[in-house]
Amino acid sequence: MTLDTTRDAANETMPRDGMSIIDTDRYPLDQPDSDALQQEITQARAGLEKDGCARLSGFIRPEAHAALAFETTALSPLALHSSEEYTPYGSGPDDSFPTDHPRRRAHRTTSGSVTRDLIPTDGLIQQIYGNPYLIAFIAACLSADEIYQFADPMRGLIINSMDEGNVLGWHFDANEFIVSLMTRRAEVGGVFEYCPGIRAPGNENFEDVKGVLDGKPDLIKNLDLQVGDLQLFKGRYSLHRVNQIEKGTRHTAIFGYTRQPGFIGSVASTMKVYGRVMQEHIDAEHTRQTDGLAD
Repeated sequence: MTLDTTRDAANETMPRDGMSIIDTDRYPLDQPDSDALQQEITQARAGLEKDGCARLSGFIRPEAHAALAFETTALSPLALHSSEEYTPYGSGPDDSFPTDHPRRRAHRTTSGSVTRDLIPTDGLIQQIYGNPYLIAFIAACLSADEIYQFADPMRGLIINSMDEGNVLGWHFDANEFIVSLMTRRAEVGGVFEYCPGIRAPGNENFEDVKGVLDGKPDLIKNLDLQVGDLQLFKGRYSLHRVNQIEKGTRHTAIFGYTRQPGFIGSVASTMKVYGRVMQEHIDAEHTRQTDGLAD
């Protein structure tokens, strides 16, 4: 699969590889021992320790913003758009819980997803996702010796597409952390809201989750991402959402990495969110491990 490389005349000289569009003056990924990169790693670690979230502002050079926006806009018609009601755990309401329990309280999510198998391998998004320097940098930010791309053929790389009226409801991620890159920013709305470390392995903390769903603001932080920002976020443990798009369009590329190789999403959650599964999901059901938290 190849990408139509038609661009505006202003972008015709723009390099087409994932390294050249990164601001390597500020983020010299190929110089891991440099003072500049070590400073960014230290700041990212501090953000992840404090809030489970690190924002790497201006990660993409401004002159490359248009090329990235072109790519995600061109692919957005391939998105599966859903308007479903989910609990924060990616499933429908569980009637075995009390009426006001988080496992029974669903909210509507309306957004589109372009899965990795539909994203051209020669595109900028794919090249950034697979960049070994970026992978090593993210591992360092997470204080990990090594991280791995998802083995999931669909969920490893997602373009999330949100138009006016869309909202991404409160939810937890299936993986410990997610890396995202904003390529288009809504004019009004579409702000990322999150509740740092609201749960932990073996402890769902339903009481505070219920508080967020009830509208308690003291547990919630906001992050108004800009185009070209890279975000590292521990979404497995932090309840989060994107509030309603009031005007414009919002696109983010979501990069799936994991501390252990071979991660593949469950059949149930993949089918629920993306409307289909592949053979890899079916095969992985026999070896799935759990951290004691609901997906």
